[in-house]
Amino acid sequence: MKRGIIAIALIASTFAAYAQESPVTIALEAEGGAVKVLYHTYQVGETGTEFDFVKNGGQEILFPFQRFVVKAGFKGGHELRFLYQPLEVATQIDAKADFTVDSSTFVAGEAVDVVYGFPFYRATYLYDFIDGAPSLSAGAAIQLRNASIRFTSVDGSERAVSQNLGIVPAVALAGELPLGNGFYAGFEATGLWASSAIINGADFEFEGSILDASLRAGAQVDERVHAFVNLRFLGGSAMGVSQYDPLYWTQSTERYTANYLATTTFTLGATLEL
Repeated sequence: MKRGIIAIALIASTFAAYAQESPVTIALEAEGGAVKVLYHTYQVGETGTEFDFVKNGGQEILFPFQRFVVKAGFKGGHELRFLYQPLEVATQIDAKADFTVDSSTFVAGEAVDVVYGFPFYRATYLYDFIDGAPSLSAGAAIQLRNASIRFTSVDGSERAVSQNLGIVPAVALAGELPLGNGFYAGFEATGLWASSAIINGADFEFEGSILDASLRAGAQVDERVHAFVNLRFLGGSAMGVSQYDPLYWTQSTERYTANYLATTTFTLGATLEL
């Protein structure tokens, strides 16, 4: 997470220096709060266990949540956004029944450490169709997922690891409505559903989806600072049988994967206009 924050800071400083010589507005945004996992299942291998992270994997409680964005606005209603979204949930369980992940079987009574890491980076382009307030923007996004899912028995006898670095395209919408006296309401949504044949020309069965949607209410604190509360849905899915040759030791041995995630977050945040 520290590397991601440093990268965001470098991007921000670069744009800030550029803004002094050009008609560009720069804003930094950060929010923090809690994430609640609503639904989360994971299966590797067609005969593997459909593991329920909420009921069996320790994800029934709240976990910390953070989000960092750099926004660059240009004349004519154009905007670029750069997002870093850390997301790693680490839990410890005592297995109540046998379950299998990839080629590893964890037995009842075994202590298991579970890590679900799914941070991502995203670049978004938006065009505002309305001159002035309110605003309504649409565009496209490219998301870089950085997934690492690990099951490890505490005694070290079993371990299942699946890691993946991939590019995900999406469409994006955003809007903001002034409410008077410095208050405003807004929304954002980035998402896509597609099969791999549409996205990258693969000829094997695979489908996936992402949805990152939020509602926001905020107020202007001073000329440069806005504070807000945010309610967000963050989820996605991936299901299919990969026919790509495994290149790394951290890839799953089994080719079939099904991963379904739905979360909601409540955060407090602030936007600083440079």
